Amino acid sequence: MIEIKPLGDKAIKVSFGKEISEMIHQKIKQFITQLEAANIIGIIELVPAYNSVAIYYQPEFISFNVLVNRIKKIYKTFGIEAPVQSIVYEIPVYYGGATGPDLSYIADYHKMSKEDVIELHSSQEYLIYMLGFVPGFPYLGGLPKKLAVPRLEHPRPSVAAGSVGIGGNQTGIYPSVVPSGWRILGVTPVTLFDIKKTPPSLFSTGNYIKFDPIDGDEFTRIKQLVNERKYTVKTYRKGLGE
Repeated sequence: MIEIKPLGDKAIKVSFGKEISEMIHQKIKQFITQLEAANIIGIIELVPAYNSVAIYYQPEFISFNVLVNRIKKIYKTFGIEAPVQSIVYEIPVYYGGATGPDLSYIADYHKMSKEDVIELHSSQEYLIYMLGFVPGFPYLGGLPKKLAVPRLEHPRPSVAAGSVGIGGNQTGIYPSVVPSGWRILGVTPVTLFDIKKTPPSLFSTGNYIKFDPIDGDEFTRIKQLVNERKYTVKTYRKGLGE
């Protein structure tokens, strides 16, 4: 069952429970797909979170009660539509070195080698639950429990754009220079958010990220291509392999 509540005077929050799981996320993804297909006049934007969707609307075009009834009807059609196909973004990452200052800490914390940390971190397909914090930042699910580490006691004033970090039981990539309390284990040369592009964010919710370890020379080569706007991130269909 879903829970529907007003979110201010121009938005509705539709909650799918309190659990954070891939199953709940797939329900949210299917719900958004069907809601978009309904093409309801007055809806401005749909913003998914871990286990809910915020629906922003124009009260002058559709009332709260009418929109709630439409939402309930759409929810009843669940299971009719086929699952939405996801893609996996392959993100190159240079692990360790000056741009991955916490790789050794993560390895020591789990009594693993740095190579084992890299192999485990890059072996997963991480679900993009939502984007937020700063434009283009992906909230990812799927970090192996063996890699979870405590956050820094004193956050760094800034980390480089493209920094890949672990904080608690989450991993993510910083699209811009920001303060961070996460443990940084590498960096990607890929630009995650570009206001000059449409859409500006590289990622979209419901898709996945897989990290691809590269060496310093490959990082430099890709970074040059990115600067020249000649680099395209590789993708593949979820479940179909690379």
